[in-house]
Amino acid sequence: MTITADYIPEPLLEFGSHQKLEHPQDGLFLYGPIRGPGRPETIHVGIVGTTEGIELTKKWLIALSGKIDVERSDQLHTTPWPGFQAAFGVKLETTPLATIALSGTEIANAIKKTNRYDAVRSTVKLFESAILEYRRSDDLRPDVWLVVVPEDVHRYGRPTVGPPRDATPSRLMSEKTASKLIDGALFADMAEEARTYLFARNFHHQLKAQLLDREVVLQVIRETTLDPLREVDHWGQPKRSVQERARIAWNFSTTLYFKGARSQPWQIANVRPGVCYVGLVFKQDPTIRKEGEACCAAQMFLNSGNGVVFRGALGPWYSEKDREFHLRHDAAKKLVDEVLKSYTKDHGQPPSELFLHAKQRFNDEEWAGFSSAVDAAKTVLVGVRIRPTQDLRLFRPLAAVPVLRGTTVTVSKREGYLWTTGYTPRLRTYPGFETPKPLLIEVSRGDKELAQVMKDILALTKVNYNACDYSSGLPVTLKFADRVGEILTASPQGMNAPPLPFRFYI
Repeated sequence: MTITADYIPEPLLEFGSHQKLEHPQDGLFLYGPIRGPGRPETIHVGIVGTTEGIELTKKWLIALSGKIDVERSDQLHTTPWPGFQAAFGVKLETTPLATIALSGTEIANAIKKTNRYDAVRSTVKLFESAILEYRRSDDLRPDVWLVVVPEDVHRYGRPTVGPPRDATPSRLMSEKTASKLIDGALFADMAEEARTYLFARNFHHQLKAQLLDREVVLQVIRETTLDPLREVDHWGQPKRSVQERARIAWNFSTTLYFKGARSQPWQIANVRPGVCYVGLVFKQDPTIRKEGEACCAAQMFLNSGNGVVFRGALGPWYSEKDREFHLRHDAAKKLVDEVLKSYTKDHGQPPSELFLHAKQRFNDEEWAGFSSAVDAAKTVLVGVRIRPTQDLRLFRPLAAVPVLRGTTVTVSKREGYLWTTGYTPRLRTYPGFETPKPLLIEVSRGDKELAQVMKDILALTKVNYNACDYSSGLPVTLKFADRVGEILTASPQGMNAPPLPFRFYI
């Protein structure tokens, strides 16, 4: 087949009153969000953090109710923030439904423990216990809990970071001792202590995983996001560089609306009805439980962009030889069974097209399992491999701007390259630092026109409700794959999570 280059016009998004535009900020500013069923008139939040963090958040909620100008009007990345109700047609209550003040000293002592498992688990417990205690004693339920953390929690609550110089001594047993006691300790207190090593050393992921079974929606915020002067250098300048306040307002509020209103702010326009996209998630279990075990999950996204996460089986899915994840037949069948049941429950019939997105090709056993769950007479099943690549770059020697976003290069009937980043006319710039890299797209299983598959993938880069950006580099089916997997494996409770809407994970 002859190598050909083409261009996919920018996909449109649908907003209120069925209006269609390219940029989420434009659509929300002019027409507001799409009108989802059951959307509340007011969003209520709860705040948990230090006294200082709570006060910063209250001031921020008040600021979100009004206009915030951009710092540079000549840049088209961000438009002025019009106010929460003006953008979403829903009131954001500036008085929190609940506030829970935690001791800054206790948080600092916990996160700075020498043993990092103990440090993160102890810090998560402070926030987790506070929220659960409130739920036990009060019937009022915030739509979203805003978890406001000091900078030390962000700095030391990550798996790759060691303890600070002024670390607090930890009395937790060693990991070697715990590995011998984890399944058969003689005493309950020893077993509980050993189980600390079953939790990931990631504050954000562990806290979310611990509250999944209670269906608590969280939005974690750093105090320095709300006020960069919370941490300054020797010259009194903020240590952390943050986005301008208007852009923070757009991103923060879009996520808050998606989580709190339980409704999408926008959806893909002109998408074929009955289409369902599933991104496969694999994550190796990082704990001492069983070496080589991996968690599999599926992120299901409808043609509208709304999503549900299904947890699959824990098993030996990773092959050291191939360095790839693959499911056994029964596990693959069960996972797609769950997806089809959920889709049919909401739509009364199975999808007409089901696309499985993954970073690797599907092997024969895996694909046979997926196929056995699908009625081929009702649903077309297609497997698509998507991965970033540096195999091919395009340069424009006679132009002052890089290759256009939406450019495609087809190398065969089933394989081609798609530029999801590049020069964007609406922004009048390329929001990147180096020559744009494409995604390698391959229809690895099933039969579907490559051009249509690429159009769908480009559209799926525009439904990232964790921000209000023009687009992302990856489709939503894969963009959050690592995060979903890390949250599911971050705690024993996360490993048993039921199918939940996507808002619980971002």
